[in-house]
Amino acid sequence: MKQNELIIKINKLSYRYEKENVLDNIDLTIPKGAFVAIVGPNGSGKSTLIKLILGLLKLQKGAISLFGENIANFKEWQRIGFVSQKANSFNTGFPASVYEVVASGLTKKLGLFRFRKKEDHFLILKAIESVGLTPFLQRNIGELSGGQQQRVFIARALVSDPELLILDEPTVGVDAENVQSFYQMLEELNKHLGITLLLVTHDIGTISDKVTHVACLNKHLHFHGEAEEFEKMNSLSDFYGHDVQLLTHDHHYVGGNGQ
Repeated sequence: MKQNELIIKINKLSYRYEKENVLDNIDLTIPKGAFVAIVGPNGSGKSTLIKLILGLLKLQKGAISLFGENIANFKEWQRIGFVSQKANSFNTGFPASVYEVVASGLTKKLGLFRFRKKEDHFLILKAIESVGLTPFLQRNIGELSGGQQQRVFIARALVSDPELLILDEPTVGVDAENVQSFYQMLEELNKHLGITLLLVTHDIGTISDKVTHVACLNKHLHFHGEAEEFEKMNSLSDFYGHDVQLLTHDHHYVGGNGQ
């Protein structure tokens, strides 16, 4: 694989908070067009890894390259969209429509005081359509469900036409019955729009038939490969430190306590 085909390249990455080592010697590559799920137990270093990729934490040891550029020299952050755990903490009284929230995603691309043009309007409509929310165009975002709100935030990230979209536990606050359709939407964004997706999730079984690659992180990178290889694993007990059975295609996973 050529260097310019890699969206993310991580080499021998380690990170610690005070005396606690949270990431240890991580090597990870994400090719263009991939849909990668990062899974792991609480405290495994998933959020720290995302913050390092986004430049929110300073590297301590190792290297990260984005689009073939060392992260220290990388300036084209508009090529990367990010969606965090918004739905759980969003102020439902915030007086803004779906259209207005998505339009705010153009600020980084246009500048704070530049007026939107006609073509920007079409970009906004296209982003909203891509997440299936066209009927809710003028609806106040506070009136939407948690899953719909997350779709709005994804549209907001998409409106600036990023090549990489990073999502950190996006189904927090999403009703269980809507999780599957949410992941289906992400799969369509990957396949139909060609956006490279990096997803941090706890939904092990649910996403295994949607993603192209899986990375299992628990301070070390215990597994990194294609989703088909991941599905062949019948237990993640050693990885999680307790009994976890992987069930695919029925959208559940069962832990040692039966939940």
